[in-house]
Amino acid sequence: MSDGTRSEGLPSDKPTGQAARHAVVVGGGLAGITTALALADAGVRVTLLEGRPRLGGLAFSFQRGELTVDNGQHVYLRCCTAYRWFLDRIEGAALAPLQDRLDVPVLDVNRPEGRRLGRLRRDALPVPLHLGRSLATYPHLSFAERAKVGRAALALKGLDLTDPALDAQNFGSWLTAHGQSARAVEALWDLVGVATLNAVAGDSSLALAAMVFKTGLLSDPGAADIGWAHVPLGELHDRLARKALDSAGVRTEVRTRVTSISTDENGRWSVQVPGETLEADAVVLAVPQREAHDLLPDGALDAPERLLSIDTAPILNIHVVYDRKVLARPFFAALGTPVQWVFDRTDASGLKDGQYLALSQSAAHDEIDETVAVLRERYLPELERLLPGVRGAEVKDFFVTRERTATFAPAPGVGRLRPGARTKAPGLYLAGAWTATGWPATMESAVRSGVSAADAALAALGRPRPHRLFEFEEAA
Repeated sequence: MSDGTRSEGLPSDKPTGQAARHAVVVGGGLAGITTALALADAGVRVTLLEGRPRLGGLAFSFQRGELTVDNGQHVYLRCCTAYRWFLDRIEGAALAPLQDRLDVPVLDVNRPEGRRLGRLRRDALPVPLHLGRSLATYPHLSFAERAKVGRAALALKGLDLTDPALDAQNFGSWLTAHGQSARAVEALWDLVGVATLNAVAGDSSLALAAMVFKTGLLSDPGAADIGWAHVPLGELHDRLARKALDSAGVRTEVRTRVTSISTDENGRWSVQVPGETLEADAVVLAVPQREAHDLLPDGALDAPERLLSIDTAPILNIHVVYDRKVLARPFFAALGTPVQWVFDRTDASGLKDGQYLALSQSAAHDEIDETVAVLRERYLPELERLLPGVRGAEVKDFFVTRERTATFAPAPGVGRLRPGARTKAPGLYLAGAWTATGWPATMESAVRSGVSAADAALAALGRPRPHRLFEFEEAA
């Protein structure tokens, strides 16, 4: 597209009536893919532009020798109805199954061997009794702490998520005010919260934390059942997503970075890429907040500088390949150690011999820039402490992946900074996990944002909403 002529196969810019409505979606992460599929399903001609050589945004895979490596471990919950719709839409649900029933092994390295294992799991009982037995027998908290956790959970359940005052408070202070000890925060609230919010309780908005715990643990007995990809993420978010886009008639261009967008006196949009200008009736910016800020035309938002005030938070992933099997379960969480969550990625990566473990380290501000040597020296002994099978095993490979801006930071006050899908510029919409979905920065939030942007665009373009697009809302 660099010679100034239109690439073969790009949509014609000249509309021939309502049927020729054309939308350009900028960004090929989950938000952009969702938006493009939704618009195409409603009969809109769609061009999807992505600067990287692949789709999937920050949930992707790459090759390392014979291994297919995910840049980070991503999970979802049964309550993530939008992401589950997305998996169905790209025909990938069977490749990322859910647990039959929530079961999280939790190892406390400071307890004697043989007594380190606790479990957070549910029974087939109504809320809140579904977690009652698990909490009553959870060995990593005292009896008094477990009783206080139950009372705090009931208080959390009573919070009104529509109350804007919750966004200004931090979750850690709320937990302290409701009798939660430092141990209870470490062994329960942060165990779940750090992984879902990418921040410790004291750095998290009460609104977002309450949303996570109310929706995931206190809404439906099965809401927190965990699902994850049993194949590389690229199989889902790139190959199958591309196949679905192609089948829907979406024109997808990768390695194509948008340099500017503008509108003319007739309300038509021009999207500039190197050597080419695409004309459109609607544009959706499904890119990170700073990139969206730089592309926004004047007047599109009342206070565009707010986008620059949405901070980011890092996630560090540590990858270890052993010469033998050292972990019998698919994953576990850890206490009393820098290790947070450990997943077995052996089969998904294509490893034939030995075992491949991936450590997901959220809120990794203090470690994101540490050298591989330092991280190796820190984490290999911790895995030995946690897993007796590691002792004597040979490390065949050790490497690190870093996402310095993995998510937006869910800090108190972030809610007022997150914009909705609509802008003040007719025909211009925003999507991304950082927009006002009500969710923290998750795959679920990204898909929901794409649905919201598509819904707003379809209304403006006079197109009906595809029923199947909104089935997940009915299931929620």
